[in-house]
Amino acid sequence: MAKKKSAETQDDLKLKVAQEASKLVKDEMVIGLGSGSTANMFIKELGKRIVDEELYIYGVPTSFDAKMLASQCGIPLVSLDQAGQIDLAVDGADEVEEGSLSLIKGGGGCHTMEKVIDYSAKEFVVLVDESKVVASLGENTPVPLEVLPFAYSTVLNTLLEMNTAPSIRVSGGKMGPVITDNGNMIIDVFTKIDEADVKEKELNNIVGVVENGIFSKCDKVLVGNDSKKVKVLKK
Repeated sequence: MAKKKSAETQDDLKLKVAQEASKLVKDEMVIGLGSGSTANMFIKELGKRIVDEELYIYGVPTSFDAKMLASQCGIPLVSLDQAGQIDLAVDGADEVEEGSLSLIKGGGGCHTMEKVIDYSAKEFVVLVDESKVVASLGENTPVPLEVLPFAYSTVLNTLLEMNTAPSIRVSGGKMGPVITDNGNMIIDVFTKIDEADVKEKELNNIVGVVENGIFSKCDKVLVGNDSKKVKVLKK
């Protein structure tokens, strides 16, 4: 009797989409390098291609962690100023709404730099496993807001007036709030999201908010599942 194939783990699915995304990279491209576990796998796969195929590319990292990993993987790095134009940005997501391809990002607190780089790219591709794809955005995942530290109380009060459920993100096992690479605080907020682009602008209009984790712009989502081929979602 043939042995039944075991179900792929979440890491297997992440690796599958990371490998598929690495095929999108062409010689002489400038690549936005996302942050998070799936984006990390993409960075490692890209590093392998640079060695194996002698690709001439540059990466623009979205966080300090992405910068360090890319350096370890031999990916030449440039700043956004030096890059001029980003050909392709590859990043992960905490949630993807299947119909609109709107996202929630920022579980790692890097969403401000991620949004700047991802939105600046000619093409923005998102990598997720199937557990991240949802019918309606924001029902199970809070939206992170990067907030100026001196304005956090004002932002909290405004969010409460908007009938949302905000909370300051704190460091696990440590005293004090999470501090981003930009030196700011994170406030996570559960809020109803009917139209992602409208809610994205509404949250950014709060005085003291630097950027929020709703991404209403995305060109393509690669979804890892148990089938042989990676599922591709497009608008």
